[in-house]
Amino acid sequence: MKARKNRLSESQEDYLEAIYHIVRGKGAARAKDIADRMNVTSASVTGALHALERKDLVNYAPYDIVTLTPAGEQLAERVVKRHEALYNFFVKVLTVDVEAAEQCACRMEHAVPDDILERFVEFVRFMEQCPGGSPKWDGGSHSFTGMCPQDTARSKGKA
Repeated sequence: MKARKNRLSESQEDYLEAIYHIVRGKGAARAKDIADRMNVTSASVTGALHALERKDLVNYAPYDIVTLTPAGEQLAERVVKRHEALYNFFVKVLTVDVEAAEQCACRMEHAVPDDILERFVEFVRFMEQCPGGSPKWDGGSHSFTGMCPQDTARSKGKA
């Protein structure tokens, strides 16, 4: 039963993410800021804030600033990390249009488990360091390894 209380809906994760970004950008979040960012009504924000407060993820009082609790901040950072990893994969590896990548990352960020997310992050890192390479996942080192075309060209030039 306790696991159910701590489980978040996609919408609740989106609220945490919005609060996180507003606080990072403005130093503080108000319900109106959240409504504007998410393009929802004040009533929706109020309902979501009450639900997040019951889960001990936000500090909320009507007409006051909204802050994340340490647990709320930790969860928000995980959602942001998932979003950024997916977005970077779509844009940097798959060369998807920025707007489409943003929308898709927003929808997928809620479903990607952390272990798969780690591979997305490492794959993007590998491809940035080795464009056109042939990556292979190394579970022991939790990274992608493989031959880079520029390494092959260098070794042929030395021969």
